[in-house]
Amino acid sequence: MEKTFTATIWVLGDDIDTDIILPTQYLALEHVEDMKPYAFSPLREDLAGKIQKGDMIVAGKNFGCGSSREQAPEVMKALGISCVVAKSFARIFYRNAINNGMLLLENDKLYDQVTEGDRATVTLGEKIEYKGKTYEISSLPTNLMEILEAGGLVAAMQKKNGKKVE
Repeated sequence: MEKTFTATIWVLGDDIDTDIILPTQYLALEHVEDMKPYAFSPLREDLAGKIQKGDMIVAGKNFGCGSSREQAPEVMKALGISCVVAKSFARIFYRNAINNGMLLLENDKLYDQVTEGDRATVTLGEKIEYKGKTYEISSLPTNLMEILEAGGLVAAMQKKNGKKVE
């Protein structure tokens, strides 16, 4: 995982629940690749098709609320989203996302300043730079960074236990 990266911003609102991230009717699809076109479809039908690898989501409070489905962070990762910056995250979504290798960052000020389509630069554990302003972000604990760097919890545990990471 790169320590510093620049990404195009997609702006979502408050209370983006897991049913918005991936609606229930698409959970039966066999592969996450099949689910990708339907991500965020209740919010914006064409959003998944516009997201490019490395883009970021900036959202309001309570991102990921609702059910604890792991497919929500899985589909976001499959879309190539580099990170989500939100005012706050639903607790179970936060851990599911980390376990699936999806970077989540909390900042309570950026959301109120950004414009969709603009770009921001993230320096992990330090800051987000946007339009000449700096927004602080906290460092993630070492154990969570190890999970993210490995690409998820399963890969991190395989690495830790000296097993081949697939």
